[in-house]
Amino acid sequence: MNKQLNHTKVKTAQDPVKTKKKTVKAKQTPPDDGELTAESFYKEALSLLVKSEAKFLVGGGLALDMYTGINRATKDMDIFCKVGECPRILKTFAEEGYYTEMTDARWLAKAKKGEHLMDLIFNNPASMCPVNDRWFEYATEGELYGVKVKFMPAEELIWCKLYVQNRERYDGSDINHIILSCGEKLDWNRLWSYTEQHWQLLLAQFMSFQFVYPSDRDIIPRWLMDELLLRAKEQYDVEPPKDKICRGPFIDQTQYGHDVRVWDYKALTMRTI
Repeated sequence: MNKQLNHTKVKTAQDPVKTKKKTVKAKQTPPDDGELTAESFYKEALSLLVKSEAKFLVGGGLALDMYTGINRATKDMDIFCKVGECPRILKTFAEEGYYTEMTDARWLAKAKKGEHLMDLIFNNPASMCPVNDRWFEYATEGELYGVKVKFMPAEELIWCKLYVQNRERYDGSDINHIILSCGEKLDWNRLWSYTEQHWQLLLAQFMSFQFVYPSDRDIIPRWLMDELLLRAKEQYDVEPPKDKICRGPFIDQTQYGHDVRVWDYKALTMRTI
């Protein structure tokens, strides 16, 4: 049921490539290359990723396009990798004149050329979605701008997007489109293994999907919906948490500061229990 990019060819996933260890070079000044087209940037960046011999997955808008056919023009490219692969990728790009930086050691690095940016992602801001070998095991192989690549699996794409609910950006519509396009082929058990800890987010997303697409509600497995609704009911059989907890920063890193600073909610436990 997958829809493809004009430049994308999809085939069955194969074993991930082996890697070699390298070190990171210091940051450079961003090169002035504003005339570089998005297509040229994608092609060059993907070729450099292959050159780095690091394992990587294409995510973000390019993966969404591959799975749904929805094309969002962007100068940015989201690449997912394991945290240990990040330094060798940064080194390769720095050697080719790209401006590189380890933006946040918990989840994000960047490589930039002209107006074009590659986000190198190895977790999410809340450290809930670390990239590991399992992602590569289920990746979808394909070809993008003449370069053989692997796209992050649809299940992991949904998992990551569940935590993107900012005031400035909300990925719920992306998830709905992925479920609509890929639902019949999704590994719902694997998705559940990722999302069980924060099942409320999954239930909220499913309710959104059924509101948006009432005639397609049965794409979501009945067993999973029943389990989520049962948990929503059974939570009232126990007392609520004693501490005032706010998990808002897990999904929005800007709008819940007042809750923690002024209203004395706890987003992170800093004491021994």
